[in-house]
Order: sequence, then structure tokens, then C-alpha cells
Amino acid sequence: MANKLEITLTKSVIGTKPAQRKTVEALGLRKLHQTVEKADNAATRGMLDKVAHLVTVKEI
Repeated sequence: MANKLEITLTKSVIGTKPAQRKTVEALGLRKLHQTVEKADNAATRGMLDKVAHLVTVKEI
């Protein structure tokens, strides 16, 4: 596994479930096409599984 993940919000959270919106916010994503770097661990991977249809992930 890579040490870090580059996560980009590619789809809008409008119309998604509140839990998915909170997950996107917890990842540190606020605006469309915003990119953040997060540690590659089980907690982050679990969050990404819940919102995989809204984000793109690149291993760094």
C-alpha cells in the first residue's frame, strides 16, 4: 500500500444521503475538484468505500 492517497471530489454531494455528505466533509473536501492528501489506512479506505462514486483516488 502507498503511504498517502490523493483524493479529489469529482461529483457533487447535492442529492446524496446525509451520511455521505458528512463522510465527504470528514475527508476534508468542500468544493468540487478539490484535492486533499490523506494517510492510507483502514479508516480512510472505509470512508472512501462509502463515497467511491463521488471521488477519485490516486495512490502517491
